[in-house]
Amino acid sequence: MPDGKGGINMGEMLVVTSKVKEAIKSQGCNTASDAVETLSAKVNVMVKEAAERAKANGRKTVRGVDF
Repeated sequence: MPDGKGGINMGEMLVVTSKVKEAIKSQGCNTASDAVETLSAKVNVMVKEAAERAKANGRKTVRGVDF
């Protein structure tokens, strides 16, 4: 969801909780209550950094190499 400043609301979940929990469980581990929220925050930072990198290279399109 936009934050009104051209960005994404930092509180918005960017990962699918059930899929993350399933992936963790497939590795034989349990998921702590803060794990998915922390992962989403890290993904949010990665998206922001990739967008900045694309802009710095004169593009509006974020590519895989920007991550």
